[in-house]
Amino acid sequence: MKLGLGLYRHMLTPDNLRFARQAGATHIVAHLTDYFADGPRIPDARDGGWGVTLPKAPWSVAELTALRELVESEGLRLHALENFDPAFWHDVLLDGPRRDEQLETVAQVICNVGAAGIPVMGYNFSVAGVWGHVTGPWARGGAESVGFSAANGPEQHPLRNGEVWNMTFDPDAPAGEVPPTSDEALWSRLERFLTAAVPVAEAAGVRLALHPDDPPLETIRGHARLVNRPSKYRRVLDVVPSRANAIEFCQGTIAEMVPDGLDVYGAISEYAARDAIGYVHFRNVRGTVPEYHEVFVDEGQVDMQRCLRLYAEAGYDGVVIPDHTPQMTCAAPWHAGMAYALGWIRASLAAIGALDS
Repeated sequence: MKLGLGLYRHMLTPDNLRFARQAGATHIVAHLTDYFADGPRIPDARDGGWGVTLPKAPWSVAELTALRELVESEGLRLHALENFDPAFWHDVLLDGPRRDEQLETVAQVICNVGAAGIPVMGYNFSVAGVWGHVTGPWARGGAESVGFSAANGPEQHPLRNGEVWNMTFDPDAPAGEVPPTSDEALWSRLERFLTAAVPVAEAAGVRLALHPDDPPLETIRGHARLVNRPSKYRRVLDVVPSRANAIEFCQGTIAEMVPDGLDVYGAISEYAARDAIGYVHFRNVRGTVPEYHEVFVDEGQVDMQRCLRLYAEAGYDGVVIPDHTPQMTCAAPWHAGMAYALGWIRASLAAIGALDS
């Protein structure tokens, strides 16, 4: 397996890429939608980096190629982009009036990703997005980490018109709320998207990789969730059977779910054996919905070394990234937490003979 690191848009700097390489990573997953990052898990500095201003149009081949070349200049490989910008596909998610136009836009983005030599495009097909997390001293030694509490977390206020995920895409939208999205409607929208996008991805040499819902409740802010149980990935893969229709296996999110015949270990074995995993988010947790906390990679409820062995036994040889990790008490909390996670994963992979360096 290959060790990677995820970097948000403003973090795509030579210094952070060198940090990744020095910590033993060989691959990068780039998040180009900064608003999707929340709070203290990442540095606050927003000067520099690869293009700070969020685009309102598709990322061009030239922009994406420049990003890949920046990553490669520091001895790393750009494995994936993570998340389409809702600014250019909100009506695909909402089934809005610009849906068909935006499906064409997303198709162009996929083509551009392939033309730039980037093999995977991760995405999150959700109306409410990642929402409701709170921070607290829940990891070892009181390290600050992320959690979710349905009882004590923020109130689930409805989405307003002009909103999707955690962003406002139309500040001039008329007053009112986005109507609730049913489970049937959300799956119908996903099927429409995959039917249009997977053939484009196949031709472009790109794998589309769907992130599960975090938090994996039945609904968030009145909107259904798509993959909030481990077995629901089977339905996703069956919509358009293709290697280009893959999953972004967020192991922490899977572990937060209520098992439904598959637990996290069974899900690893099944989906890795199906060659369905585009890349892995590798983090540990305590608890399941509706109450859980993220913790250090070596202290949660999941046997992480067993997980790595299961990936290897099933033939998975792709990229594993720490996703996010608790903050450590020092001058560089994010860097220290990531260095700890990267070192632990690298050593564990080496111990089972599965590290591809």
